[in-house]
Amino acid sequence: MNRVLVVAEHVGGKLNAAVAKCVSCARQIPDAEIAVAVFAADGDAVAAAAAAIEGVSRVMLVRNAANEPAIAAVLAPQVVKLAEGAAFVLGPSTTYGKDLMPRVAALLGAPQLSDVMAVESATRFRRPVYAANAIATVEAPSGRTVVATVRIASFQPSPAGGNAAIETVAVDVPLPQSTRFVSVSAARSDRPDLQTAGRVVSGGRALGSADNFRLIQGLADKLGAAIGASRAAVDAGYAPNELQVGQTGKIIAPELYVAIGISGAIQHLTGIKDARTIVAINKDAEAPIFEVADYGLVGDLFTLVPEIEKLL
Repeated sequence: MNRVLVVAEHVGGKLNAAVAKCVSCARQIPDAEIAVAVFAADGDAVAAAAAAIEGVSRVMLVRNAANEPAIAAVLAPQVVKLAEGAAFVLGPSTTYGKDLMPRVAALLGAPQLSDVMAVESATRFRRPVYAANAIATVEAPSGRTVVATVRIASFQPSPAGGNAAIETVAVDVPLPQSTRFVSVSAARSDRPDLQTAGRVVSGGRALGSADNFRLIQGLADKLGAAIGASRAAVDAGYAPNELQVGQTGKIIAPELYVAIGISGAIQHLTGIKDARTIVAINKDAEAPIFEVADYGLVGDLFTLVPEIEKLL
């Protein structure tokens, strides 16, 4: 039996949808016995949500006031303690996972696989390289714990319907005193989370200004979509960094992706190639975005976007 420990990401008492995708990845590992670890100050609601994921056999809830807000330096020693005897430790390839999992791997003295997109066996995995223009098959050493981040754009979430046991676990490990939480600066929004949203509307440099970038908000409201941005739009100051989609931003896989005024640079296409349906609006008929779009509309976005919005 391969014991797999999935580290749960959560914010504001809500389990991140990426966790169910990590469980999907774990279920592809032969003979996997999947446990989810929840680190929180309270965490009852998060643990209950994790227990309801199909495929999870056990949820370990670690209550500690130091666990919120989540700081990788504080969580990593606790993860390592729970990982004793585990064959795999998985976390989502989100900002949270990319911050935490390398620390876990370093403390375990274990190899790390990043952006796992497919499981071929208990030791063989696939991951994208060269901006996802090539896929590498990686062989992990057997007999050692493997730490991995899961490319959540490559997996469908494991459905609800589970009824795993929830166990409150005490983890007695020294926590670092040199790292402390000071503050967090993040945009607050009632919109869906960009990385897990089913629909995303993104704007590019062609919008021309931060004021014009607001043009896409009405369309996003009508679609119930999250808002994203190209790197060019972020670099130009039209949108905050947390909205950036692409190789150096967020890798997403929504059901619907609407690219407005985005030319389609390779680093942006890397972030959206797993989207189910891509719609592009651009005045340049030769823009690379049209090569990957399922539907394309050539014309002035300042005219077309309001017209589309009226039709919805």
